[in-house]
Amino acid sequence: MSATLNPNLLLAVPLAPLAGAILAGFFGKAIGRRGSHIATILGVLVSFIISAFVLKDVIDGARFNATVYEWMVLGGLKMEVGFLIDGLSAMMMCVVTFVSLMVHIYTIGYMEEDAGYQRFFSYISLFTFSMLMLVMSNNFLQLFFGWEAVGLVSYLLIGFWYTKPTAIFANMKAFLVNRVGDFGFILGIGLIVAYAGTLNYSETFARAGDLAKLTFPGTEWMLITVTCICLFIGAMGKSAQFPLHVWLPDSMEGPTPISALIHAATMVTAGIFMVARMSPLFELSDTALSFILVIGAITALFMGFLGIIQNDIKRVVAYSTLSQLGYMTVALGASAYSVAVFHLMTHAFFKALLFLAAGSVIIGMHHDQDIRNMGGLRKYMPITWITSLLGSLALIGTPLFSGFYSKDSIIEAVHESHLWGAQFAYFAVVAGVFVTAFYSFRMYFLVFHGKEHFHHKPFPGEHDHHDDEHGHHEPHTPHESPWVVWLPLVLLAIPSVLIGYLTIQPMLYGEFFKDSIFVDATKHHAMKEMGAAFHGAWAMALHGLQTLPFWLALGGVVTAYAFYLVKPEIPAWFQSKFGFINRVLENKYYFDAFNEKVLAAGARLLGTGLWKGGDAAVIDGVLINGTARGVGGVASLVRNVQTGRLYWYALVMILGVLGLMTWQLWPNLGAALDALLRALFGR
Repeated sequence: MSATLNPNLLLAVPLAPLAGAILAGFFGKAIGRRGSHIATILGVLVSFIISAFVLKDVIDGARFNATVYEWMVLGGLKMEVGFLIDGLSAMMMCVVTFVSLMVHIYTIGYMEEDAGYQRFFSYISLFTFSMLMLVMSNNFLQLFFGWEAVGLVSYLLIGFWYTKPTAIFANMKAFLVNRVGDFGFILGIGLIVAYAGTLNYSETFARAGDLAKLTFPGTEWMLITVTCICLFIGAMGKSAQFPLHVWLPDSMEGPTPISALIHAATMVTAGIFMVARMSPLFELSDTALSFILVIGAITALFMGFLGIIQNDIKRVVAYSTLSQLGYMTVALGASAYSVAVFHLMTHAFFKALLFLAAGSVIIGMHHDQDIRNMGGLRKYMPITWITSLLGSLALIGTPLFSGFYSKDSIIEAVHESHLWGAQFAYFAVVAGVFVTAFYSFRMYFLVFHGKEHFHHKPFPGEHDHHDDEHGHHEPHTPHESPWVVWLPLVLLAIPSVLIGYLTIQPMLYGEFFKDSIFVDATKHHAMKEMGAAFHGAWAMALHGLQTLPFWLALGGVVTAYAFYLVKPEIPAWFQSKFGFINRVLENKYYFDAFNEKVLAAGARLLGTGLWKGGDAAVIDGVLINGTARGVGGVASLVRNVQTGRLYWYALVMILGVLGLMTWQLWPNLGAALDALLRALFGR
C-alpha cells in the first residue's frame, strides 16, 4: 500500500486526452482520419488505465492533496493548480475516462462519413480533459476553470453541425442558460473567498464552522445558506434542474456520441459531483438542503411526464436524463450524498448505453429518429436490441440491475429524511418510478417489437436520401451496426447489470467515501438508518421484489405493453379526451414560450432602451456629439471677436486695463447707481 500517489502520474491523466485533442485539432489534416482517432483514443485509453490504477491505490488507502503548479499569490490568496484524489475523485476519473473511451470507439462508426471527423474527435477529447480537471481539482479556481471549459466544449459540440439552424439555436440556448447558473456559482465562490479567505477546499472546510456563525450583510440570512444556494444555482444550470433545465432536450441536435458523453454520463453530473464535494458546507444549512430537495423532486417527476409524449428516440432518453438527475438531486437534499454519487455512477453506464443504442438504431434506420416509423427491429438488430433491453431494465430499477440499487436507495433515503419538503419529494420519486417504466418501455416496444412501420414511412428522416425519380420512398431494411458501434454497447451493458451489486456495500455502507463526504449524523440520520437495515446486495434485491417501487415499475411496463402493442387505440383516445394536458406536455409546460416571449423579449426591450436611451442619446448624443456641438458653438461666438483689426484689439486692451484698475470699485457700483437714480427720479 502506498501512502500517497505520484503527482507526475496524476498529471498524465488529464494531459493525455489534451495531447490527443491538440493532435487531432491542429494536425488533423496532416495525420488524417485514422491518425486522429488513433491519437485521441490512445490518449483516453492511457488516462483510463492510469485512473484504474489510481482507484486501486485509493481503495488500498492512498491519498493525494497537493499543489501541482502555483499560478500567482495575491496577498494571502493562492491561485494554483492542484489535485485532490480520494474515493470520490478516483471513482469519477474512472467513470469519465471509461465512458469517454467507449464514445471515442463508437464515434469511428457513427461519424464515419462526416466531413468534420477530425474536429469531432478533437472536441470530445478536449471535453475529457476539461472534465478530468474539474473532478480532480482541490481548489475553487481550478473547479471553475473545468466548469467553464466543459460548458465551452459542450457549446462547440451541440452546434457541431453549424450549418443547421436548429443546432445553432440549441447551442446558444445551452450557453445562455448555463450563464445564468454560472452567475450564481461564481457568487458562491466569491462569498467563500471573501469570508474564508481561501480558494482551497480543505482550508475552506476547516473554516466552515466559523462561516456558519455569520449572517449575510444587511440581512438576517445565514451566510452559509446564501453561499450554498448560490453554489447550487450553478449546479441547477450545469445539471439541468428546474427551471434551468430547458437547454438539455434541445442539445440533442448535436451528434449522438456527445449526447452519451456530455448529456448523460459526465457534464450534466458535474453539479451533482460539486454538491457532494461541498458536503461539509451544505450540511450546515437545512434551508439549502430543503431547497435542493424540492427542486430535485420537481425535476424528477415533471420532466418524466414530458418523456411520455416524445416521438424522437433521442429526446425520450434526454427527458429520462433530466428525471434521473432530479433523483440524484433529491438524494443530495436528503443528505445522502454517497447515494447521489452512487446513482451518478450507475446512471452513467446505463444511460450512455441507451444513448449509444439509440444512435445504433438511428444508423440502422438510415437516420430516421421517429419511433413511430420503427417497430420489429429486434430481428434486424439483435445486439442493439438486447443491450437496449438491459439498459432499460437498469433504468427502471429492476432488482439485481445496477439502477435498482441506486434508485431504491434514493427512495429509502428520502423516506428516512425529516427535512422540510421530504414528503413531497418522496411522493415525486415514488410516482416517478411508474412514469420512468412507462416511457422507457413505450420507446422499447415501439422500436423493437410490434408491426414494422419502416417500409413506407409517413415521416421520412431528415437525412434520408432514398427517394426514386418519382418522389416515392424506396423501402429499406434496417441492419445491425458495425462492430465499432455495437462493441461499446456490449462493454457498457456489463456494468449496467453488475456494477450496483458489486459496489453498493463499500460505497454506501463501507468506508469508500469516508474522507470525501461528510454527513452530520446527529441532524441527518437517513444514511445511519439505512445502514442498520442493509443486509447485503442479494438480500436487498430479494426484498425489492416485495416493495412498492417494484410493483409500480412492473405496472409501468405492463401498461406500456397494453397501450402500444395490444390496444394502440388507447393512447389516441387519451390524447383526444385530454387534449389540454397533451398540449401542455407538447409545449413543455410553456417554459420555452415564457423564456422567449417574456425573458428574451424583456432582455431585448431593455437592451434596446439602453442602446437608444443610454448609448445613442446620452453617450453619443450628449457626451460625445453634444460636447462637440458645444465646442463648435463657443468657437462660433469667439470667432466673431477675432476681427483682425488693430484698433479693435487696442480698444479691447484699454477696456481690459480699465477693468483691472477699477475692479475693487465694482461691489459699490450697484449702490452708486441706486443713489443716482434716486437723485434723478426722486425715488
